[in-house]
Amino acid sequence: MTFTASVNVIEHVGATPVLVDVEPDTLNISPKEAERAVTGRTKAILPVHYGGHPADLDSLGAIAESNHLAILEDAAHAFPASYKGAPIGSGANPTAFSFYATKNLVTGEGGMLTASSEFVEQARVVSLHGMSRDAWKRYDVGGSWFYEVVMSGFKYNMPDIQAALGLAQLQRIGDLQARRREIVDAYTAAFRGNDALETPVEHPDVEHAWHLYPLRLNLDALTIDRNRFIEEMTARKVGTSVHFIPIHLHPYYRDRYGYAPDDFPIALESYERLVSLPLVPALSDQDVADVIEAVLDIVDRYRR
Repeated sequence: MTFTASVNVIEHVGATPVLVDVEPDTLNISPKEAERAVTGRTKAILPVHYGGHPADLDSLGAIAESNHLAILEDAAHAFPASYKGAPIGSGANPTAFSFYATKNLVTGEGGMLTASSEFVEQARVVSLHGMSRDAWKRYDVGGSWFYEVVMSGFKYNMPDIQAALGLAQLQRIGDLQARRREIVDAYTAAFRGNDALETPVEHPDVEHAWHLYPLRLNLDALTIDRNRFIEEMTARKVGTSVHFIPIHLHPYYRDRYGYAPDDFPIALESYERLVSLPLVPALSDQDVADVIEAVLDIVDRYRR
């Protein structure tokens, strides 16, 4: 249950992605399934903090330690989430954040990498054409024009203008997150207890980033499917989305690795009833009320 970037990057480095199913409540990677998939060829575990809810890092860490594996965290949804009091990205695991236009902190494109100091220093060289010194160090007061190319690198750095946008948003992130949580609380209060709806969870040992509000429909209670539900929301002028089409259903990965739809039953079953509701701090109280009214009206109209 992730965007294809999480898996594409594995193939980009010449490795083979091995998919496993997710937990039924958070839709994060299942440690039990991950452990079952480990072989002598396994090099790393790549958990995705789905929707902003941190994955079970303790269980995954134990698996990694006992099998001498790395953990690479996909935290595209997880700024500024925390796991057991520690902010995601504050540990030694290489952790990738996204600041794309839809994310909790926005620079338009790009993101951030956190890791150990040694890893980050190496990544800086990789991201700047393999140069031993970046422009700030070369052209700052007291800097030197001299640099050396020590590897075949890339152009992966965030432009300064985008970084300036991100720094300005950092000043507001507390207020932005507070508003997200207000919207989440309003949705959950309105939908909790409705037998046609399953609201997202937040475990007590985490702080959820609430990048997404993935509502799941209980289709047994309705006479319509998820796709028709989205059409009905659109007719009421409420935009929604689906996060995500599971990786194993996409033609490239399905055909390349021979996946069948029911190879990952929890991901498949959840996908078929997932709807992401609007969740941005700019929503007004009336906007939120309109979303709630639309959802409840559809559920009432098409209840079995």
